Amino acid sequence: MLARVLVNFSIALVAVRMNKVRSLLTALGIIFGVAAVIAMLAIGNGAQQELLDQIKLVGVNNIVIKPIVEQKEEKIEEKVGKKKEKKKFSPGLTLRDVRAIQDLFPDLSQVSPEIILDTYVIRNGFRRSAKLVGVQPAYFTIFNFQLGEGQVFSEEHLKIGSAVCIIGSGIKAKFFATENPIGKSIKVGPHWLTIIGVLDDRTVSQNSISKLGIRDFNMDIYTPLQTVLVRYRNRDMITAEMLRKEAMKSSGNVIIIGGNQQGENENEAESKNYHQLDRLVLQVAETDLLMPTAEVLTRTLSRRHYEVVDFEIEIPELLLKQQQRTNDIFNYVLGAIAGISLLVGGIGIMNIMLASVLERIKEIGLRLSLGARKSDIVQQFLFESVLISVGGGLLGISLGIALAYLVSSVANIPTIISLASILLSFGVAALVGLIFGIAPARRAAEQDPIESLRYE
Repeated sequence: MLARVLVNFSIALVAVRMNKVRSLLTALGIIFGVAAVIAMLAIGNGAQQELLDQIKLVGVNNIVIKPIVEQKEEKIEEKVGKKKEKKKFSPGLTLRDVRAIQDLFPDLSQVSPEIILDTYVIRNGFRRSAKLVGVQPAYFTIFNFQLGEGQVFSEEHLKIGSAVCIIGSGIKAKFFATENPIGKSIKVGPHWLTIIGVLDDRTVSQNSISKLGIRDFNMDIYTPLQTVLVRYRNRDMITAEMLRKEAMKSSGNVIIIGGNQQGENENEAESKNYHQLDRLVLQVAETDLLMPTAEVLTRTLSRRHYEVVDFEIEIPELLLKQQQRTNDIFNYVLGAIAGISLLVGGIGIMNIMLASVLERIKEIGLRLSLGARKSDIVQQFLFESVLISVGGGLLGISLGIALAYLVSSVANIPTIISLASILLSFGVAALVGLIFGIAPARRAAEQDPIESLRYE
């Protein structure tokens, strides 16, 4: 039995080799179909991995509250004698809001207020711009930061606003390339801070930076929130300088009626940031609680800010999942196109094999007259069909891998080629050849030997 199968296989192999061009043209549909499947799955896997990386960057089940710095609530009447409406007062986003939210939502997993300052770093005569981020230890937990060396801030550091900091891996590489930074001091803005920890490298793609609006965390310097408020800047405190600037601003906006002079400033400076905090991140226990919590937060903050809309609330994870749904729909469309390509390739195989049966009627009749069974004829044509589809599948795998790398390099889209996608596409190609080769094989086996030998 095995010998008959091997003989039938060898006959099919000779037939395919004798018609190389026709076999290649027949396999084109399979080639492009398999290539499309592999490239599509590579793009889908890359998008999925990128989404997971982005979720790690923004944290899981997070609600982000950001202040809106530029707020114009005043309206100037054009009629003479009308006074401009007073700007509504808002205390801005402050630590008082944090305490109120914690009292209102005692079951929050984590709460992380942040203050971000643009500053500079100096050490050994080398200066570089950087960001100083005032945080609490919950920040590192929410955003999945790993501490490579040292320790996080202690309760004592947070309470008294100690002059300590944790640096990113990029700062370490720039300023401490050949030494251990733990215990060393670095000048951040006007103050010296002692380094107590170094974060592991955090790779951030340019795509994530543009989509999520995040920065290169490796070049940040983290210090206790209280340290920023005590030693650097506290926008919640009214200073003499602030009052002086406000007075100058008010006097410069006076409109003089009765002359051709107008003292109103044409190029008004950007509105001063009166928010104590630059960002507030809240982590809830379950995804289902994100929307209800955000709605209550909106009403609470609106009331505390006297109905001034000077904040915005974002839920990054839901936005990313919505983006993933769009990607899934796109992948389904690509999958359908790839499936159609394989279907067309299978129909092409069946069509060519049916034509081959008509061309080789005498050969079929000769084999039957020499003792071949109908099952041998069926096996022969099935083997031919499967050989064409498998050969096309192998070429398609090579083309699909090349396409995936081409898309990744040219379009800057991450692609991940998995072994599962290769095996799936190859298996589908072999199955298509088997299914669409059955009809031609049966037709060949049903030929009458005598009539076949007389066929001209």
